[in-house]
Amino acid sequence: MTSKKRLIFSYGILALLLAVLFAANLFWGSVSLTPGAVLAALTGRGQDALSVGIITQLRLPRAVMVVLLGAALSAAGYLLQTFFANPIAGPFVMGISSGAKLAVALVMVAFLNHGLLTSSLTLITAAFAGAMASMAFVLAVSRRVQRMSILVICGVMIGYICSAVTEFVVAFAQDSNIVNLHNWSQGSFSGMTWGNVRAAALVVLPALAAAFCLSKPMAAYQMGEAYARSVGINVRAFSRLLVLLSSLLAACVTAFAGPISFVGIAVPHLVKQLFGSARPLVVLPGCCLGGAAFCLLCDLIARSMFAPTELSISAVTAVFGAPVVIWLLVRRGQEGVR
Repeated sequence: MTSKKRLIFSYGILALLLAVLFAANLFWGSVSLTPGAVLAALTGRGQDALSVGIITQLRLPRAVMVVLLGAALSAAGYLLQTFFANPIAGPFVMGISSGAKLAVALVMVAFLNHGLLTSSLTLITAAFAGAMASMAFVLAVSRRVQRMSILVICGVMIGYICSAVTEFVVAFAQDSNIVNLHNWSQGSFSGMTWGNVRAAALVVLPALAAAFCLSKPMAAYQMGEAYARSVGINVRAFSRLLVLLSSLLAACVTAFAGPISFVGIAVPHLVKQLFGSARPLVVLPGCCLGGAAFCLLCDLIARSMFAPTELSISAVTAVFGAPVVIWLLVRRGQEGVR
């Protein structure tokens, strides 16, 4: 199969998976709806108020949000892997998601304890501040540590520290708020509204567009900093852009859905294997499609497998994502031996 045919085939597979899983998320749930009822609700011809409400106010905004956040998380992972030149770098592993989680938890507890509601902008701002604080620590360590494995371990430790502090914060929340905070801290797409979708889209779509515009310098950066400088790229400014975009994307996901593990690591590698290419111009759109489809699948399992009980989304993504990371580490170890 030629490279052009492989690209068309790969994009077709991802687009088909995305469409099928999006439809499945509308049909399946604690209340099963027929395809006719779903189509009638979507076209505004539904007669059953219950089914119309379930589709238009619950399942549709949730599915759209999963697509947005799944694409954002996968793209953030790819940007971090490019920046650190490490295949297991990702928002969750590097402690970025945990830093965002801690900042959002602090803001939520402070607001809720005073009887105030947090806006989407407040949550995104808090998450971004927490993500940048964690990233700043990781970058400070990277200047002193040459081995990437040590840097990754430091990122994991930061994640554990932030998660532990978050648990203390949740413990001091008022009893009526603990359940909501606990569910959010475990990762969940439940309770999404059209207002959340609009707020997330205003952040995610421009950030993804900016990342796509950086595809050409990213390809040069993958060849090494010396090569990137030789073709006229300002490496310092470019690196800062990668850090800002990846942190912003990861922060937006954490603000609305809590920390979600392994998506940012596993999906970019699966996409690169599917396309047989590491070119950012090819892989980045594939990451968006693959991340959206992967999160739709995991969300469908999380809310349907033991309905009406809903699993945390991170529990499901870990089941599918962790084996990919293990396989990646084993393969790299074998290549190192050779």
